[in-house]
Amino acid sequence: MLLRSPGLPGAVRQLEAALEAEALKRQYFYDVVSDQQTAEFINGEVIVQSPVKESHSEASENLFTLLKMHVRQNELGIVHHEKALVTLTRNDYEPDICFFGNEKASHITPSQMKYPAPDFVVEVISDSTELADRGVKFEDYAAHGVREYWIVDAVRQTVEQYLLEEGVYKLSIKASAGMIASVAVMGFEIPVRAIFDPSEQLAALRTIVAR
Repeated sequence: MLLRSPGLPGAVRQLEAALEAEALKRQYFYDVVSDQQTAEFINGEVIVQSPVKESHSEASENLFTLLKMHVRQNELGIVHHEKALVTLTRNDYEPDICFFGNEKASHITPSQMKYPAPDFVVEVISDSTELADRGVKFEDYAAHGVREYWIVDAVRQTVEQYLLEEGVYKLSIKASAGMIASVAVMGFEIPVRAIFDPSEQLAALRTIVAR
């Protein structure tokens, strides 16, 4: 056990040196990344995202539009799409969709460029991002108290809803049809198909507007 080992001081020094080097890389990331890039800082590395497939883009846009309209109509907070840099203890992410309830939204300023942990996050997986979306991000979002996490697969047309329970995510549902209701976003309930099907999305949008 490291805590009882004579090598503990040396291990601590190594960790401190590694964290200092990582902090310098992170500052470089802040200095050079532009608002035209989709880039993240994960475990000491700058990750520049590849262009996405049409199915990915459409699913993300469909869900964002529905969530944005619901949140705005009910004055529930703020929704961002892709370019909000969520800055956590060690890593920086640009989620596909993120929601901040009114409590957190009240502290967000018009000039803000770095954001705290959201209340709700959606990631639309792709071949290049799935490992991180199901790995480090899954763990990191939970560790920072993100109440709800959806993983959307635009190819298989499924959505997985994870809810935070005692500091870890538990799968609530995985569905390709039926209804899905958010816990973190009060009253937000949509057909799963509305994420993937334009006509279903339009019908769901009309329902939200009519409420």
